[in-house]
Amino acid sequence: MTVSTSPKAESTSGRRLRVLLAKAGLDGHDRGVHVIAAALRDAGMEVIYTGLRQTPESIVRAALQEDVDAVGLSVLSGAHMTQFPKVLNLMREQGLDDVLLFGGGIIPEKDRVELEKMGVGKLFGPGTPLQDIVGYLETTVGASK
Repeated sequence: MTVSTSPKAESTSGRRLRVLLAKAGLDGHDRGVHVIAAALRDAGMEVIYTGLRQTPESIVRAALQEDVDAVGLSVLSGAHMTQFPKVLNLMREQGLDDVLLFGGGIIPEKDRVELEKMGVGKLFGPGTPLQDIVGYLETTVGASK
C-alpha cells in the first residue's frame, strides 16, 4: 500500500519527522509494524525500527540516541498495561517529555482509556487505515516540533 508523501511529514523546523517503532517484551509478531514503518517512510518520515523483543530500557535508550519525535510501541502479546507504562515512565525519567508515545495492537477499550489517562497518545487497533496513523503523527507531532 502506498501512502502519499506530505509536506506535513516535516516538523516546523524543517526537519523530517523521526519515528522510532518498537516491539517490547516477548511479542514475536511484527508483520504489522513493518507495514506501518513502510507507510510512514512513504509519507516522508524517517523511521527507525528496533526489532523484536526489546526491553523498555533499550527502547528509551534508542529514542534518546536517535533524537526521535515519536515512539510507536506495538504490543500484541497482552502486555500493554505493563509495557506502555514502563516505557512512558522511562521516557519521563530521561527528559523525553516532548516525545510522543503512541502505539497499537490488541488493546481493549478500557485499557486504551487508562493508558491515555497516563499520557500515552493515540492507540491504533488492527485494521486502522494507514493514512489515519500518518495523519495523526503529522498533526500531533509535526505541528509541535
